[in-house]
Amino acid sequence: MLAARLYGPQDIRVEEVPEPPQPGPGQILLKVRAVGICGSDLHTYQDARVGDTVVQNPLILGHEFGGEVLAVGPDARDGNDELLHPGQRVAVDPAQPCHRCEMCEAGHPNLCRRLHFCGLWPDDGALQERMIVRARDCFPVPDSITDAGIALLEPLGVALHAVDLGKLKLARSVAVLGCGPIGLMIMKLARLSGADPVYAFDCFSWRVDKAKAWGATDAWTLDSGDPVERIRQVTDGRGVDVVFEAAWADQSIGQAAEMARLGGRLVLVGIPGDDHLAMKHSTARRKGLTIMMSRRMKHTYPRAIRMAESGMVDMDDLISHRFPLRQTAEAFAKNLAYEAGVHKVMIDI
Repeated sequence: MLAARLYGPQDIRVEEVPEPPQPGPGQILLKVRAVGICGSDLHTYQDARVGDTVVQNPLILGHEFGGEVLAVGPDARDGNDELLHPGQRVAVDPAQPCHRCEMCEAGHPNLCRRLHFCGLWPDDGALQERMIVRARDCFPVPDSITDAGIALLEPLGVALHAVDLGKLKLARSVAVLGCGPIGLMIMKLARLSGADPVYAFDCFSWRVDKAKAWGATDAWTLDSGDPVERIRQVTDGRGVDVVFEAAWADQSIGQAAEMARLGGRLVLVGIPGDDHLAMKHSTARRKGLTIMMSRRMKHTYPRAIRMAESGMVDMDDLISHRFPLRQTAEAFAKNLAYEAGVHKVMIDI
């Protein structure tokens, strides 16, 4: 079967790999249908590392995915504790917590100290035709959600977790830095939660246009003026209640802190390319900011599925480009270059 493997920085090769074995106890054999390219994938693709995790041998990327159950092992129970069956369509949570450590027992599986994660070295991901996955990480989805929509349930779950950390309330003001797929989803969820106004910023004009189409009160490109000063102007110097940083976590971190009001809340979602975080200490201290670091997600898949099924979030509207598995290298290169019009790149397996 075919798989796309990363050999080094910006070196993806689609090649034949061995078929997976038959599923064991608590496992399923999955026919992968679609895989989304995420910002963290782009970090790994660009540098063959993300944070302090370095790719040390060829790695199959991809953690936004779902597909069809081909075979099940004994006692293959899904995330709802129901037996899975061949032919079911499922979304897969790429995080594989142990469910036994201190943080798992406390209800925080995203902070598991023995966590494995699909597509993060040394664990292969979903850019392959078939793979073994743990049944407990699977969630059946209705036919009304497309294969690509299933893959987008993972970033929707990340956005849900970030908004949970933001503790939004009716008529609270919000700013979102970064209008990529997760930033747009955060903005949409903030709107659905009753936040108002909701402002958005991005480097690219087409993403700003998408933010406006998705319900932003207003949105601007970063080159249209100082974003911090823009927030000061539209809030009469007060700042906003909650700021979500969902970009590449460079100067945007400091800007986010400056945008927050006194006693405001800052939720950091983006991953910095250089693995460093910088803001003015005096800003955060004197404002008494609450700063939350968003680590993936927890307990969000059932909610994400309900939102997608009901049409509360139009998952497929995010997709701007689609490629077959054999063109994975071209897909990553196009996404990394942020060519005009790129929102979400999807690999159809």
